[in-house]
Amino acid sequence: MTKAYSRFVTALFCLFLGGLLVWHVLLPNRDRSEVENRTLAQKPEFSWQALKDGTYTAAVEEYVADQFPLRDQWTGLKARTEQLIGKHLFNGVYLCGDTLISKVDAPADGLDEKNLSYVAQLAEKTQAPVYLGLIPSAAEIWSDLLPDGAESWDQAAFLDRAAELGLPMVDFLGALSAHADEPIFYRTDHHWTTLGAFYGANAVLEAVGKEPLSQDDFTPETVTEDFNGTLYSTSGIHWLTPDTMEFWVEDTGLDITTWRSGSPQPGTLYDRSYLEKKDKYSAFLGGNQPLCVIRNEALAGQGKILLIRDSYSDALAPFLAQRFEEVHLLDARYYRAPASQYAAENDIDAVVVLQSIPNFITDRNMVLLSQ
Repeated sequence: MTKAYSRFVTALFCLFLGGLLVWHVLLPNRDRSEVENRTLAQKPEFSWQALKDGTYTAAVEEYVADQFPLRDQWTGLKARTEQLIGKHLFNGVYLCGDTLISKVDAPADGLDEKNLSYVAQLAEKTQAPVYLGLIPSAAEIWSDLLPDGAESWDQAAFLDRAAELGLPMVDFLGALSAHADEPIFYRTDHHWTTLGAFYGANAVLEAVGKEPLSQDDFTPETVTEDFNGTLYSTSGIHWLTPDTMEFWVEDTGLDITTWRSGSPQPGTLYDRSYLEKKDKYSAFLGGNQPLCVIRNEALAGQGKILLIRDSYSDALAPFLAQRFEEVHLLDARYYRAPASQYAAENDIDAVVVLQSIPNFITDRNMVLLSQ
């Protein structure tokens, strides 16, 4: 290699870096990445104290990384390159053929056992029966799809420990395992599909002694064939075929009330505006909220059920509204009053702590159930 060639390559590289720097300076900052489905870091304010303690430098690094030109394209290129050299785990997500499955890590600080104890305390304080409904993720149900040697925490063993509480259990593991050869989870998202939620709803109905639902009673409506979910965003794997999303339950005859802003307001079973956004799963009930109630006046006297929810509940709750007069969804992450008090004040007949296992073992808000 001649000196002239070396200088040319060095100059070309410097020109490339300089061009990126100028591009970065001239480009307006983005507030959000739709591909990654998250808010992006903004330019930090300078202070001598922040510079001294290192927080300013760290914030600048995060800002530059988040606002880097063509960040979304570079992220996808990085994942594709890593796949070509034989990598299977991408930012905590396994690539399993045409399916993405999130790795489940062991809980920290014994939070899994602590959260079980909080559920036990809720049961002691609540007059209505409390059911424990922990939903295993695709890493458990579709474990045969995981790459050879892939590690993921044993969710079935955790369910065995949870059963030792002596509370009535919703057998989501059995219900989903029986249909593991069906599309019960999305391929690009960590949630269950509407089909999976249907099987989950029947598991709840079986646990509480209600008549199960039949698939023949529903006509699925395909609402999008372009759903790229959370695992698409997290992994950087952007070349898989998007998921299809369906609505099964008609909203006719259902009255929905939401406390999204702290006071009761009319809600909706499906917020179709989300179908035009990246976060399409939030179309179910409009996404996360402190409290939501679905009322079916045609089922007066058929009981009231309270779900201590995470986002899995949003696709399941419309099915329960076919068997209960009222379905209440309370999110301990946002609703701060005691759940036992809410159950008493609203004449709840059954309480189900309905959480995906990966969420349950990491959620530090479960302590509020012990109030």
